[in-house]
Amino acid sequence: MEFQLSEEHLMIQKAARDFVVKECLPGVIERDEHQKFPTQQILKLAELGFMGMMVDTRYGGSGMDTISYVLAMEEISKIDASVSVCMSVNNSLVCFGLEAFGTEEQKQKYLSPLAQGIKDGQLYIGAFLLSEPEAGSDATSQRTMAEDKGDHFILNGTKNWISNGNSASIYLVIAQTDASRGSKGINVLIVEKNWPGVTVGPKENKLGIRGSDTHSILFNDVKVPKENRIGEDGFGFTFAMKTLSGGRIGIASQALGIASGAYELSLKYSKERKAFGKEIMHHQAIQFKLADMATRIEAAKMLCFKAAWEKDNRLDYSLSSSMAKVYASETAMWVSTEAVQIHGGYGYVKEYHVERLMRDAKITQIYEGTSEVQRIVIGRAILK
Repeated sequence: MEFQLSEEHLMIQKAARDFVVKECLPGVIERDEHQKFPTQQILKLAELGFMGMMVDTRYGGSGMDTISYVLAMEEISKIDASVSVCMSVNNSLVCFGLEAFGTEEQKQKYLSPLAQGIKDGQLYIGAFLLSEPEAGSDATSQRTMAEDKGDHFILNGTKNWISNGNSASIYLVIAQTDASRGSKGINVLIVEKNWPGVTVGPKENKLGIRGSDTHSILFNDVKVPKENRIGEDGFGFTFAMKTLSGGRIGIASQALGIASGAYELSLKYSKERKAFGKEIMHHQAIQFKLADMATRIEAAKMLCFKAAWEKDNRLDYSLSSSMAKVYASETAMWVSTEAVQIHGGYGYVKEYHVERLMRDAKITQIYEGTSEVQRIVIGRAILK
């Protein structure tokens, strides 16, 4: 059992750290305040090969392992979770789903430019469309309908809470084709944003990750060619569940980064701030908080690495990814809240960054499977 990173892993970690400090830290407060999508930052990530990190090089990806992805996600999330969630969706949900289950034609047409993040000099990323007004945690309750017309589908419905909703060029849409078959009547379709009948709703005004663009997407008689269905008829629900297992590694890594960023800021502040004649790091009350932060973060990191290792070794990682996701997300929420407390009044103002990290942390307990859903997955696995 190895607990040391390889030289390649360390290089990727440093590249991600250098990128986020140079490209994301300047202006991160303003982007959050004004809900500005980080287009330039995502384009720079694409140039680094981080928008298709785990995609095979023959499809334009970087061919890296999942450990590398966890390391990059952690470093970027320490400073800008709005950037990292865009990266996570494109890598974990869109590129992974297409590479694992798409046809060769689908991979050539869609996966290659998505893995590069750029097409014809413009940003080219994807989005994963599962949630609906009446279908969040209960993913089987799909109301979006894809009527089979022989050589094509006619798609109608609404999807909610879609990350990369407006910036994406490609949507992977989970839709019901035969309600009488329940989850076995669900399919996944590749839909291009610029097709007739596709409408992007207003941007959501969110608590955190305010730089990322979250929208509702509406479909009105959208014609989708049959060749844009991924997998066999009825594969959509299985596709969503398998894809989300990998996505949870990405969100767990994001949560890990948010927690680590809040901890590092708190540690630095504790060495500078004085109270009662000495730096607050010398007060046991602060030492205990920092000790608990460091311990929980280390535990979350090990869970993330275990899930990533299992995925890279083609083992069943669904249990590990759920454990990593629920623990890392709750660690992020706890650590970031304690970071605000350590900073006192300064923690409540934007320029010290920890209040933003606290707001960003909350969503990691909700999207790509709430903490409650993760516990259901874990409970079923350990009780079977």
